[in-house]
Amino acid sequence: MSELSVYLNGRIVPADQACISVSDAAVLHGASAFTTMLAHNGRVFRLPGHLERLLGTVGRLGLRTETAAAPLAAAVEELLRAGGLTEARLRITLSPGSVRDDGEARPTTLITAEPLPPQPEDWYRKGLTVVVSSFRQTAEDPTAGLKTGCYLPRVLAMKEAAAKGAAEALWFTHDHRLAEACFCNVFLVLGGKVLTPPVDTPALPGIVRGAVIELCGALGIECRQDQALTVREMLAAEEIFLTASCSGVRPVVRVERHPVGQERPGPVTQRLASAYRDLLDRECPPRP
Repeated sequence: MSELSVYLNGRIVPADQACISVSDAAVLHGASAFTTMLAHNGRVFRLPGHLERLLGTVGRLGLRTETAAAPLAAAVEELLRAGGLTEARLRITLSPGSVRDDGEARPTTLITAEPLPPQPEDWYRKGLTVVVSSFRQTAEDPTAGLKTGCYLPRVLAMKEAAAKGAAEALWFTHDHRLAEACFCNVFLVLGGKVLTPPVDTPALPGIVRGAVIELCGALGIECRQDQALTVREMLAAEEIFLTASCSGVRPVVRVERHPVGQERPGPVTQRLASAYRDLLDRECPPRP
């Protein structure tokens, strides 16, 4: 029996019966927007932020989806309850759908939820090796810095990284600025300061990225997100870490063969990772 719970166009359906049209714009053109979220203790971490970003992407790309934050939030809650899920990974995908014979549009709203897969302990205890992707980020790409159905280059870059024994790949722009990883935001620690690429690099304005920036302020750690970062800063960094909704804060200890700092999770990364876990518990307490 599938552990995947599915909400499709207004109702919860068995995963093996969930179907979308072969003429759906997401299938034909990758014309969709999505967000991936973490549920902790049965509550989605910063759901309003996810929905705001998702609907902002829909508006920016001009996708016809005919939905709003409130019904999406209600559907997410319904799906979590129906699946009895507490620690879960969720994804909302919105697309213009297909056009019926009578010319009426039928947008697609798809939400999936599944138990959160176990995260490898070594990611956090020993740290990650990453590579530099052979692909490049470009501001001229209308989907850059957004979560859309056009994610095949990211998948290919991850395959490239895996073939080299790495867990992620860092993306640079054509003018050699550090942008992000395939599915994560990236932070450097340099001179005791925390640095992350500006979102107009372009880079995704990640939900956990935003939380970590807030935590830096609360902990008295200087955090900059207004300067271009290059290979020079990356190689000089005392620490590097990645952030993402379902994996949290993960230390990077090697960029290809180059050791980062002491080649083990650094103190600033560990402090922020601990603070993030505490934040998650505070904002997503167990349900009564």
